[in-house]
Amino acid sequence: MADKKTAKVALHMIEPRATEKTYLEQAKRTYVFPIKLSTSKQEVIKMVEKEFNVTVTDVRTLIRNGKKTKFSKGKHAYPGITHRQDKKFAYVTLKEGDSIKVFEEPEKEEKKTVKPAKSAKKEDK
Repeated sequence: MADKKTAKVALHMIEPRATEKTYLEQAKRTYVFPIKLSTSKQEVIKMVEKEFNVTVTDVRTLIRNGKKTKFSKGKHAYPGITHRQDKKFAYVTLKEGDSIKVFEEPEKEEKKTVKPAKSAKKEDK
């Protein structure tokens, strides 16, 4: 049964969030990953270590409950309330010296030399 779980974990790609809050967390070597609700801490450790070749020292998870949203099925129908989908996040702390590139800067291209424009005036002979 453990083989089936590892097979499911292998199919799930993990990618860190790129927000201002997570940028500040990177100073503490902590990265935030959105994960499935059924994913455990042990599975998160395996995925991060396999995907990014780093050593994980700590994992904290949290579940954000979905917000209430109102809906109506017409002018005279009784309006109802539903909930958005719950989300689960993993805060992963890495070993000192390890890092994950989240905010990658695009490679700077070398500036091409611009040729001066030819003058429009024609010389009289």
